[in-house]
Amino acid sequence: MRTLALSFALSLMALNSATAETTQDMIERARGIHQRVITVDTHVDIPPNFATDAYDPMKPGPRGQQVHIPTMIEGGLDATFIIVFVGQGPRTTAGYAKALSDSFVKFAAIHRVTADMYPDQIELARTADDVRRIDTAGKKVALIGMENGYPMGKDLRLLDQFYDYGARYFGLIHTGHNDLGDSSVPNRRRGEPEEEHGGLTDLGRQVVQRLNELGIMVDVSHASKQTSLDIIAESEAPVIASHSSLKGIYDHPRNMSDEELMAIKGSNGVVQVVAFDSYLRAVPQGKQDAIANLWKEMGIKSFGDFRKLAGDDLNTYDAQMSEIELAYPRAGVKDLADHIDYAVGKVGIEHVGIASDFNGGGGIEGWSDASETFNVTLELVQRGYTEKQIAKLWGGNLLRVLADVEAHAKSADK
Repeated sequence: MRTLALSFALSLMALNSATAETTQDMIERARGIHQRVITVDTHVDIPPNFATDAYDPMKPGPRGQQVHIPTMIEGGLDATFIIVFVGQGPRTTAGYAKALSDSFVKFAAIHRVTADMYPDQIELARTADDVRRIDTAGKKVALIGMENGYPMGKDLRLLDQFYDYGARYFGLIHTGHNDLGDSSVPNRRRGEPEEEHGGLTDLGRQVVQRLNELGIMVDVSHASKQTSLDIIAESEAPVIASHSSLKGIYDHPRNMSDEELMAIKGSNGVVQVVAFDSYLRAVPQGKQDAIANLWKEMGIKSFGDFRKLAGDDLNTYDAQMSEIELAYPRAGVKDLADHIDYAVGKVGIEHVGIASDFNGGGGIEGWSDASETFNVTLELVQRGYTEKQIAKLWGGNLLRVLADVEAHAKSADK
């Protein structure tokens, strides 16, 4: 696969051989840095069929599967938080039960990959030290994050179960308000108001406290601004935003405000800047209209409907989306780096990291799947970041937070 980095280098070589030598030196220096640092992507979604023939982590497959062990090897991506996500549904006994069951399917799939299918290739990490040990052993690292507190319903005891299954961060909220707090993006199709609770609920506060006691990082991505600030104020351990970009660059509801950035810094936490097209910069209206029309034609009402596409319908969708992408290219690695630069300028290098949101809508020009991970490092090198700084951005800061959260839990009375 010709990467953005190599294409860039080859174009410069055609212009000036002296410049090409300088560019090649930079590329080689960036490759050395990329090989030496531990690269941690804090958000990779998986579908319910993960760890089956339909999504075998050793066999790159159909559209939408952006991360596999071979593509991680190709791109030099060392560790991924694999996400146990269940979308927000009805807050009923039946709704909670189904969500819990669906979450256990994903937990089981991650364990199947790391314990049964490919234990010599990838191993589950439960601590920051595990990540370093597994990386040193030459294997890829899997960690588990949970996105949306909906599967726990109102039963705090389930947090202990999630911890035992390996969850090491927990995002309380997704799209739509839930029992724990308000979302940054209310579910308008259900007629939700901008706010339901005015921030974190009493149950949400109990969840934060228990997560602190267990040693699970608390994640504010997807929370409303007030809910996010309430979570950070409630937590006695550092807090993360696992996959968010910055309102200071682009004012999207999912992005972090400067106030939230400063609050996370105050907790000694970290904001993982996400490679998500529509969070990095405004999507042209023409592209929005074209996608909306395509969705209408294909009968797609939500991302969950993509699982229903097959055969000719899937081919038609892919062909038309390719035409839209050609007419309106996605944001690129430079846009991602602009957000990283902004966050570093606001809160310092110690509180910023990187996430993809692959398989969940993430992916940009130059980092469209795990095989292109090096391009992010190259862009950071081009912008003057040192190896020490890049090591912090690519995983050092996140592992520091995980270790701090572990230490806090050990000091707490479980």
